[in-house]
Amino acid sequence: QVQLVESGGGLVQAGGSLRLSCAASGTIFRVNIMGWYRQPPGKERELVAAITSGGSTNYADSVKGRFALSRDNAKNTVYLQMNSLKPEDTAVYYCNAVVVPIGFGYMEYNYWGQGTQVTVSS
Repeated sequence: QVQLVESGGGLVQAGGSLRLSCAASGTIFRVNIMGWYRQPPGKERELVAAITSGGSTNYADSVKGRFALSRDNAKNTVYLQMNSLKPEDTAVYYCNAVVVPIGFGYMEYNYWGQGTQVTVSS
């Protein structure tokens, strides 16, 4: 069993900053890709940023230059530093991890956190 525990959401004024954290725990052999998705009100879930175990990152165009994703492989934890926040960043943010659990050979499974609300006021 693998769990993702998120923290760091909240309410912030436009131009402010927030830092999200997500820790993967459980019967983990290896965590490959970790990242964050978001779902704005009334819209579909979209990728915000993702990072491989080797540190390669991928960002949505809308957050490039404002958000920074980093990872601590020893702790199976990913951090999303969000700066210069805009009202359009308001969404529920979901942590995502592609994990190889112990005992499953090299098969990868996709796991999601419970979601954390980020609200940016204008």
